[in-house]
Amino acid sequence: MPAPSQPVDNARLAHALARVGLGMNIALHGLFRLPQLTAFAVGMRDSFDKSPLPPSWVYAVSLAIPVAEAVVGLLLLVGVEVRRVLVAGTLLMMLLIGGACSAQNWNAASIQMTYLGFYVVLLATVQYDHLSVDAWRRARGAE
Repeated sequence: MPAPSQPVDNARLAHALARVGLGMNIALHGLFRLPQLTAFAVGMRDSFDKSPLPPSWVYAVSLAIPVAEAVVGLLLLVGVEVRRVLVAGTLLMMLLIGGACSAQNWNAASIQMTYLGFYVVLLATVQYDHLSVDAWRRARGAE
């Protein structure tokens, strides 16, 4: 017979696994782009030739994207400031979706919508954050 807390335990585990998986994905996006940051930014600028956005803006934002991905991803991975980082990740995805749509890159926008979905589901279930640095800090504060 399952323990009465099993649904909560399952929700906590599911939240942690989804958070860690998303954090790993986003962190690695950023971390692998950092060593080739200039090439990434040039490639992004060039891929926005159909976009009405100024190439200098695309280039500048493209320099910041891998840094933001690395920071958001690493913080999610370990579970620091989970709610705030999920909001930041959601805003980052909204920025990327706006850029993809301005370049009429509907495939990229669709993929980014999937990431956006992960962020908002994790945000909507943040009360299940249990296996994280934040949870460890909360538990230490309750002692």
